[in-house]
Amino acid sequence: MKIKENLWVVIVIICVAIITRVIPHYPNFTALGAAALFGGAYLSRKYGILVPIIALFLSDLLLNNLIYAKQFPHKYDGFIVLQTQTLWSYGALLLIVFMGSRFIREGKILSLVGTSFGASVVFFLITNFAVWLGSTRYPDSLSGLFMSYGAGIPFFWNTVAGDLLFVAVFFGGYEIVKAYSLNKVRKTSHQPHH
Repeated sequence: MKIKENLWVVIVIICVAIITRVIPHYPNFTALGAAALFGGAYLSRKYGILVPIIALFLSDLLLNNLIYAKQFPHKYDGFIVLQTQTLWSYGALLLIVFMGSRFIREGKILSLVGTSFGASVVFFLITNFAVWLGSTRYPDSLSGLFMSYGAGIPFFWNTVAGDLLFVAVFFGGYEIVKAYSLNKVRKTSHQPHH
């Protein structure tokens, strides 16, 4: 069920997704996938797409130019707006928005958990394919691709855990706020008028 866009909902989800990428965290344990699923499930197409894209873009600006530039000065020279490799992550997030719009059914925990896990798989497959494609670490062969996927397995489980946790936070938080607001409206409408 799509909700009427509340700018605060959009801003909060973007900010949480950015913060989870910028603060120290386990690799891939972020709210990006959950933000994409929430956007697909509850927001209009435009906002659903914008939420994870803005979160990824802004967090990458911060990471590349403030954090990674200090940690790896030999790799980061000058101001970085966008890295070509990251385009694969944008594509994965857009696919996850689509999954959220198609597979998440309101009130169905199983569809939420299943789609969250599916989103983790999609992100893993696409981004590790991109690592294999753009890296000299792995042979340019099918075995090299499998090596890339094998090396990414620990990150995959972090992605699954992050997606499940933040899906619970975003979707559960939204449902709690919605129930509270509905309850408040009911109480107000049942008060006697003087």
